[in-house]
Amino acid sequence: MRSQVTVTWGEPSTYRFDLEEAQPMPHDLARTWLEEQFTFLGCDPIRSTGKVLTADKILCVAQAAGEARFRDEAHRPWAIAFAKAASAALAKPVVTVDVRAQALSY
Repeated sequence: MRSQVTVTWGEPSTYRFDLEEAQPMPHDLARTWLEEQFTFLGCDPIRSTGKVLTADKILCVAQAAGEARFRDEAHRPWAIAFAKAASAALAKPVVTVDVRAQALSY
C-alpha cells in the first residue's frame, strides 16, 4: 500500500515524503508529537471556540514551521517526523497538506 504525505504551498513548492520504508509512528505518539510542535511553534487555535482538531494542528504546525523545514535537507528528520505524525494521527496512508488553501485531503 502506498504511504505518502505531501506538503504544498502551491507548485513548485510541493514536498513529498514517501513513508513506505519508514517505521510507522504509533497513533498516540503521533498526537503527542503534533501537540508538542503546536505548542513549541506558538500556534494558535484556528476556531473561535478554541477547540483544536487534529487536522487543525497539522495545518498550523506546517504553516508555523514554514516551507524551509520541508525544503532544506538539514531539517529532513523533522519533516519526516511531521509526515509520519500526520499520517498516523489521521490514520490515513496518503495525506496532502495544502498550507496555502488551509486544507487537508486524504
